[in-house]
Amino acid sequence: MIPRTMSTQHPDNVITPFFAESPVVKGEDEVKEAFYVFSHLGCHEQMWDYEGKEVDNFVVKKLLSRYEHFFREVVLGKDVRLTLRVPNPSWEKAEAKILLETLESIPRSFDASKIFYGEDIAPIFEVILPMVTSHIELNRVFYYYKNFVVGKQNKSFFYGDITIAEWIGEFKPHEISVIPLIEDLPYILNCDEIIEKYLTDKIVEYQRVFLAKSDLALNYGAVASTLALKIALAKLEELEERLSTPIYPIVGFGSAPFRGNLRPDTVDYVLKQWRNVQTFTIQSAFKYDYPERTVTNAIDRINTSKRGKEDFTEFDKALEIIEKSAKEYRECVTALVSLINRIARYTPKRRERKLHIGLFGYSRSLNGHTLPRAIPFCCALYSIGLPPEILGLSCLSEKELEFVYEFCGKDIEDGLRFYNPNVVKILPNEVVKKLEVVKKFDFEIDETHREVTDDIIRSLDRLDEEKIVRAGYIRRFLG
Repeated sequence: MIPRTMSTQHPDNVITPFFAESPVVKGEDEVKEAFYVFSHLGCHEQMWDYEGKEVDNFVVKKLLSRYEHFFREVVLGKDVRLTLRVPNPSWEKAEAKILLETLESIPRSFDASKIFYGEDIAPIFEVILPMVTSHIELNRVFYYYKNFVVGKQNKSFFYGDITIAEWIGEFKPHEISVIPLIEDLPYILNCDEIIEKYLTDKIVEYQRVFLAKSDLALNYGAVASTLALKIALAKLEELEERLSTPIYPIVGFGSAPFRGNLRPDTVDYVLKQWRNVQTFTIQSAFKYDYPERTVTNAIDRINTSKRGKEDFTEFDKALEIIEKSAKEYRECVTALVSLINRIARYTPKRRERKLHIGLFGYSRSLNGHTLPRAIPFCCALYSIGLPPEILGLSCLSEKELEFVYEFCGKDIEDGLRFYNPNVVKILPNEVVKKLEVVKKFDFEIDETHREVTDDIIRSLDRLDEEKIVRAGYIRRFLG
């Protein structure tokens, strides 16, 4: 069974979960969280995130020993999954050796599971590699595990001595699956080529592919990210038919309309709009900023739904709009960089994370400007009443806007609920001119949110975290 829901550790929640010892979830709280999402919320998968944060290496042993009764009935590795996200050494040099440590921990977790269940059940058999740009990176992880983590078991400690396996024990599983997390536009649009090359020398039961929404939107805008994902998913469908190998896409949807618009109250819309996605990410705002019963009902709705097909063929039109919209979006964001960074630093921390290099900072077109991560970026803009969904729309013709509305209309209008016309008082003129496009959409402003953002706009010189939290509480997500 390929999961329909994957709980993640994205820190977009306003409300602190009840089991956490502090607003910043870390360490032991994340072990509790994994149990909670399996046992109470009904998620079938938990992403265990080693990228950019410190994490508990003994999570499998702790889950099985602390929650024995539950995991006797619900088998870890069969009924529910724990999937590791590891650093990509191509981009995260300071974190590179964490990849090796993480891969080395997989056989140890297998041993803990074998002692618990009395049979060979791999609790961890997949890893997610972020920021993938080539099949070569995937092969490095796949073959490092196969040849160096597992492969060393047949070597002797020294000439004439016993093998490593004879002294340490056998290393299992013998292979792992590598899930590419593809985040940047050129590689999203060519994701089928990356996967086809990776699978050339492998016989697999299936292949999962993780497509980013948040970082894609951060770099290119909401419209460009949505249309790029439509193209990518259509290409993966074609690849699945060509190879006769099941391809199961995961898409990283957050609660903010800009980051995917997946919340307990939008589940039916998202399932219809993204019917060819297999696995939907359930991020922290979805889990903790709504009543538990509302959350469990929404997750059950996803779990009991079936993946479908989508006939998206208008690649050329979509690519033209992506290029135009992304260009204008990036011009707007460049003009807003200092304002965004000024406000984003008041976004409250919800997870312990290290600095993420991201992809935005590499763009020459932005003259080396860097931005915060997607969540504080969104939080900054929503908090002043400037929903980022509308950036990159004013350059589009009426016909292009009609096309965009078919795929992004609800996301744009849901974002516009948090628009505050008074935001023009603090924006550069070149951005103010672009906001005339909001008149083309039918939406109602959330007046309670508008009042809070009015206060934030008036008090930029004496801003504090409490005001940012108040606005987030109304939206039911930070960013």
